[in-house]
Amino acid sequence: MKDYIIRATAAEGYIRAFAAQTTQMVETARKTHNLYPIASAALGRTMTAASMMAIDLKNERDTLSIIIKGGGPIGSIVVVANAKGMVKGYVDNPFVDLPLNSEGKLDVAGAVGTNGKLTVIKDYKLKEPYIGQVDIVTGEIAEDITYYFAVSEQQPSATALGVLVNPDLSIKASGGFIIQPMPGAPDELIEDIEKKLSKTTPVSTQIANGKTPENILEDIIGEYGLKINQYLDVLFKCDCNRKRLESVLISLGKEELEDILKNDGKAELVCHYCNKKYNFNADELKELIRQASST
Repeated sequence: MKDYIIRATAAEGYIRAFAAQTTQMVETARKTHNLYPIASAALGRTMTAASMMAIDLKNERDTLSIIIKGGGPIGSIVVVANAKGMVKGYVDNPFVDLPLNSEGKLDVAGAVGTNGKLTVIKDYKLKEPYIGQVDIVTGEIAEDITYYFAVSEQQPSATALGVLVNPDLSIKASGGFIIQPMPGAPDELIEDIEKKLSKTTPVSTQIANGKTPENILEDIIGEYGLKINQYLDVLFKCDCNRKRLESVLISLGKEELEDILKNDGKAELVCHYCNKKYNFNADELKELIRQASST
């Protein structure tokens, strides 16, 4: 089944919500980076969150990035998403492996760590980017995203993110939801939704059992007149290209490029997001040196 996100409202606009099914997107990321289960869960949760948050971007060229640096053995988690449903990301250590946590689940929090920051960057291209940053509180990612919304955007939220991994390391199910009360939402409405959320089974389990994003939101806020306003396909896709990598090399400067040409006679760059390799021979390096000299 194709991955997608829905944007919805309920309670005459007092509630807005997003829900996503991202199984294939996370499986593509797993294959691209050869991820171990904990890395799949950590990157998959972050990609799912970023895809739902990016749906609010106004222009197609705008991007939303989530960078998580918690000091744990997974290192950094970096994800970039846009309003067209394209998501890319990577982790520093795709092979992180830890014992199951006290609940018998993948120890994502232990891999992420809690000694660091979660950063959200909204890049509007023509204007200064918005940068919000908060301390990592649990390393479970969904709780940290909820904390980010509350502290950096002053937006109360309920965030659920989940990834189930098969014994063969493939992704069985992945998805999430974000539910947010709008200003003026009645207290009794919020309390009722909180009660429903406390009884909700893990979102990845629901998706594995065949529930759709629509079903998931219907169970929580359906009685308040759920209205789905947008569907958006989502996928793992990198937009790297040779021209962009040429710019990276030119930015090194004339002297460093001359040193690479002298010592190696060629250059190879690898995209962090998709692992695609770009090779530059001696003649191409000479041209880049010429361009660097004229800047």
